[in-house]
Amino acid sequence: PGPRMESLPEAVLIRILASIPAVDLVLACRLVCCQWKNLVDGAALWILKCQQEGLTGAESQENAENWQNFYFLSKKRKNLIKNPCGEDDFQHWGEVENGGDGWKIEELPGDFGKEFPSEEVHKYFVTSYEWCRKAQVIDLRAEGYWEELMDTTQPKVVVKDWYAGRSDAGCLYELCVKLLSENEDVLAEYKSETIAIPQENDANWTEISHTFSNYGPGVRFVHFEHGGQDTLFWKGWYGVRVTNSSVTVEP
Repeated sequence: PGPRMESLPEAVLIRILASIPAVDLVLACRLVCCQWKNLVDGAALWILKCQQEGLTGAESQENAENWQNFYFLSKKRKNLIKNPCGEDDFQHWGEVENGGDGWKIEELPGDFGKEFPSEEVHKYFVTSYEWCRKAQVIDLRAEGYWEELMDTTQPKVVVKDWYAGRSDAGCLYELCVKLLSENEDVLAEYKSETIAIPQENDANWTEISHTFSNYGPGVRFVHFEHGGQDTLFWKGWYGVRVTNSSVTVEP
């Protein structure tokens, strides 16, 4: 008979295990024996998987306390905001406030507007002459971020939004994001100032961002809300334009 698996050098065994899908490592291989459990729970195996799959470039964390979580969070990273650019009309957005003539979706660059920095974005939402606000609630568990991960690791929750005005009209913009508990209690909140864009402006798109970290246990939902209006009270859609909103959970 040939050599048994347990007689292999640990470095060789780690290379073999690194070729196995991550979910199988955690749910099956970890249960085989104490040696395999220790390897799956250790850093070396996950550092190797991160390296093999290109997850340790400029974004790597050499001091990451838990490389297994780093791997899973990096692989799962995606924009949790659905329909961020209005490609699916107003699907997934709840209208919190629909003042004036309400929300509208327009094609970039729009009248008196500028193209978006990314060619992948083709549309934007635009507000009217009274406050317009819309919101999404993200269920973190439904998106695959389990309770122990959110309570213990507390990965970063990164929020980004883009806004712009027309060059011929002034407008206001606000962003408010809340981290909510199971019972929808507010555990952490970010609220921008009310940003005023003057009537004579360059219509350039501006990014606003905030990162939640060390927010404590119990976070289960993210409530994202933004909106604005024009400052001239012109009938129609001369208010702030918003697009490419994002919420990501990151290592």
